[in-house]
Amino acid sequence: MLQVLTILTPIFALILAGFIGRRSRILGATAAAELNRLVVWLCLPALLIHTTATTELRQIWHGGFVMTFTLATLLLFILCFAWRLWRGAAMASASLDALGASYANTGYVGIPLCLFVLGDAGLEPALIATLIVVCGLFAIAVTLIEVSLHASQGLVGALIKVSQALLKNPLVVSPFIGILWNFSGLAMPQMAATFLQLAGDATVPCALISLGAFLAHKQPGSASGSLALVLMKLLLHPLLAAVLAYWVFALPPRWAVAAVLLSALPTGTGPYMLAEFYRHEASLVSRTILLSTVGSLLTLSGYLLWLTPDG
Repeated sequence: MLQVLTILTPIFALILAGFIGRRSRILGATAAAELNRLVVWLCLPALLIHTTATTELRQIWHGGFVMTFTLATLLLFILCFAWRLWRGAAMASASLDALGASYANTGYVGIPLCLFVLGDAGLEPALIATLIVVCGLFAIAVTLIEVSLHASQGLVGALIKVSQALLKNPLVVSPFIGILWNFSGLAMPQMAATFLQLAGDATVPCALISLGAFLAHKQPGSASGSLALVLMKLLLHPLLAAVLAYWVFALPPRWAVAAVLLSALPTGTGPYMLAEFYRHEASLVSRTILLSTVGSLLTLSGYLLWLTPDG
C-alpha cells in the first residue's frame, strides 16, 4: 500500500496544484483548455515520436503479452462502447466513455509500478503497453469520434473528412513518424532528440495541472455517472487480462503479472485531453480519472498481494 501511495501521490499533487491555481486565479479561466492544447499539439506528439523512434521495438516484443494486453483493452473498449450506444449516447460520447474505461495510465503509474514489482525487467512490458494504449487505442478513439462528427455528410464525404482530420491530428500522425524513423535505422540527431525529450517530459505535469484546473470549475452532473467506468477500469479490465494471461496464452510469470497490473491501472489523462479537445464528455471523463486514481490505491494493493504473495 505504501509503495502504491508513493507512486500515486505526485499525481494527486499535480492535480491539486492545477485546482488551487485556478481557484486562486493564479491560472486564468482558459488555463485548462490552453494547457491541454499545448499537450495535444506539442508535448504528447514529441513524447510519442521520441518513444517510438528510439525504443528497440524488436527487442522488447513479446507476442503473447501483446495479444493479452491488446485483447483485454479492446474487449473492454468494445463492451463499454456498445453499452453506451445502447443507452442512447452519441458515437463521439460513447467513444470517449469507452476510452475512459480502457485507457490505462501505463506511463506515469505503470512504468514505476512495474519497475518496483519486477525490477528492471518490468520496463519492457510497461513500454509495450504504453505503445499499445497511447498509439493504438488513441487512434481508434479519434477515428470513431471523427466518424461521428462527420456522419451527416454522407459516406463518401464522411470518409474524406475523417481521413483529412486524422492526417491533421498530431496524436495519430506522430507515432507513425517515430515508427518510420525507427525502422529506417538512422540515428536521431542529438539536438532533435533533446528537443523531443524536453517537450515530451512536460506531457504528464501539464496534462495533470490542466485536469486540476478543469476540475476547479463547477462540474455539471454527479459523480455517479462515472462510477460504472471506474468499476470497468479497476475490476473488469484486470479480470479480462488475468483470464487471457493465465488461461488462454499461459504467459511466463513475469509477463502475466505485468499484464494484470498494467490492466489494473487507473485511467490516464489521455481521455481527458481528447474530451477537452473535442468538447465532449470532459466532466464525466475528468471525474473518471480522479475516482479511478483514488480507487486504485485499494485495488492495486489487493492485486499486488495476490500476484506477489511472497513480495
